[in-house]
Amino acid sequence: MTRVKEAVRPYGGRPADALRRDALAVVRAARAVWRGPGRERDLVVQSLKAAAAALIAWFVASDWLGDPMALMAPWVALVLVQATVYSSLRHAAQQWVALCAGTLLASAAQALTGNTLGALALSVPVLMLPANWSRFGDQGIYGATTAVFTLASGTVSASAVGHRVGQALLGAVIGVLINALVLPPIHLRDVRENLAALARETGDLLHAIGADLREDEWDAQTAAHWSSAAARLERCLAALRSARAWSRESLRLTAGPLRAVRRPPQPLPSEDEDERWSRVTGHVRALTRTLGVAADDRRAPSVPGGPALRSYGRLLELIGDACRAEGRQLLKWREDTRPEDGVQDSMRDLHERLQQGLREQAAEGATRTAVLGTLLLQAENLWNETVPDTGAAQDDEDLRGTGAAPDDEVAADTETVPNTATVPGVHER
Repeated sequence: MTRVKEAVRPYGGRPADALRRDALAVVRAARAVWRGPGRERDLVVQSLKAAAAALIAWFVASDWLGDPMALMAPWVALVLVQATVYSSLRHAAQQWVALCAGTLLASAAQALTGNTLGALALSVPVLMLPANWSRFGDQGIYGATTAVFTLASGTVSASAVGHRVGQALLGAVIGVLINALVLPPIHLRDVRENLAALARETGDLLHAIGADLREDEWDAQTAAHWSSAAARLERCLAALRSARAWSRESLRLTAGPLRAVRRPPQPLPSEDEDERWSRVTGHVRALTRTLGVAADDRRAPSVPGGPALRSYGRLLELIGDACRAEGRQLLKWREDTRPEDGVQDSMRDLHERLQQGLREQAAEGATRTAVLGTLLLQAENLWNETVPDTGAAQDDEDLRGTGAAPDDEVAADTETVPNTATVPGVHER
């Protein structure tokens, strides 16, 4: 089994294995919390802030104000400690409107029917409509649940309605203030971690492909696993774009001094880096498609000879090492990860050797030249994007003169992934 096959093996197995993996994940998360700042510690902080907001809301509503409907305040405060200050404020408005609608409609239905079952039948179907309305987001369901809670408690009166609405407002204010003033969530670190993960995954895949090509351990099934791993890179890219969107939102409505305290010491990578790695991901996907076609006996032209393929595999390994180094540098930003002079010389030597092999392949037929020329062009694209200050100078005239793939076919193979990612939920930052 090749390296990439092992990497994409599904998570099947016995329930005991799943429990063991979950336990190990919990242990790793606990260690990450203990080691220092990171995503796991941010989740712990947000959880403790939500609990503190609920306790404060209960104390203010029950012990200080002596309100008989004190349950509403901690409930609302608990769920409004969101991933960003902006989302807390937006959800507070949505939820308070939903709670008011649920309380008022349930009370009116109870007064009209005089029966709890009839009031439920009259109010809940109506309240489920805004629950599925995009304007309310995921807060619309609180209108229906509030109606059920209101009718089940048996206290339906003008005074009870006023207490519930007032306590909901109190809880919303406390939740938003706690989230905004106590260690406000700033998700700049997520961008760096996702970018590093994308670079590391890219390096691992290129290194695995290069090793398999050098050892001549690949076939159509192996190429299919490479394609699956390349698709996983696109999911990493989508996660990076989501993290970038969350980082921008986390800076909205956040006080300047508090924002400065919560900023990580490393500067935030430029958004140009996202686009560069989008191009890299597109080149890797094009590379795996070309190798998949080359491995298909029914479709493919001849595969390049052994020496050329081994040189190409070694070049991919060196490019993969550069990607891995960049991933490490993103997490340890003061570390110098530029390739050593000897590595750069090796890459240039391999590139020249492949150019010579391309000329030799041309004497054996156009089909061999087309495959090697396309592969070489895709490696040059990756080299130019990932290896700092050492781009492989692409000679279009040489490629045309040796019978490489036409420009329109190459352009189709090296298309980049369009920016269509959307911002998912809080736990997918």
